[in-house]
Amino acid sequence: MVICLFFLSDIPGWDRIGGSLPKIADSAVFSPQAGALTNPSNLLQAVSGSDPVPYERILPWYALRVRSRWEKLVADALRGKGYHGFLPTYAVRNRWSDRLQRVEVPLFPSYVFCRLDVARRLPVLVTPGVIGIVGLGKIPAPIPDCEIEAIQAVARAGAPAVPWPYLRVGQAVRVTRGALRDVEGILIAVRKEFKIVLSVNMLQRSVAVEVDRDCIEPKDSYASAKTAV
Repeated sequence: MVICLFFLSDIPGWDRIGGSLPKIADSAVFSPQAGALTNPSNLLQAVSGSDPVPYERILPWYALRVRSRWEKLVADALRGKGYHGFLPTYAVRNRWSDRLQRVEVPLFPSYVFCRLDVARRLPVLVTPGVIGIVGLGKIPAPIPDCEIEAIQAVARAGAPAVPWPYLRVGQAVRVTRGALRDVEGILIAVRKEFKIVLSVNMLQRSVAVEVDRDCIEPKDSYASAKTAV
């Protein structure tokens, strides 16, 4: 599988709860004309024409490749333009000459997630620090909502999380209770401690979060139980 970036040739160039941008009011919607968000009285309508659907249920997530150490600057700039973004972070301790300092750094270095309409992506591509949109071939490819939601669930729960090498094999598991209930991932064991690995396949990056062994079960057994019911 070939992974590439959608480039704009003339470009020169975290809150603890995952570092997402501030949530935009439910009445905010995406404006195809402006390429960002507006706030009219009517929401986007569902395809069926029945119930109104907020913009964030319609626009897909994309991963933006950004310059190293520009993640927060890009996230802030996108917020200023009205886009809904997500910049998950984790805490590390940096040693200075006389003390240790706790700082927040990106879980996915050089990437910022953003909901957008790729047909009107120019305002995003011209944002300082943005290199391109991750995609397959020449076409930007969306990130499945379930993958972003799993990372957001970890952030909301405040569970210890660290970047982890991307894994292609391993046992698929589901968390059965607690703050991460129903989150699915790959189970690994590190020094007798159990972690669940959540992956963003498009980036081939993963995040490992500690879990109690009693709170997980094989994903296949859960699916079989639902089918039996």
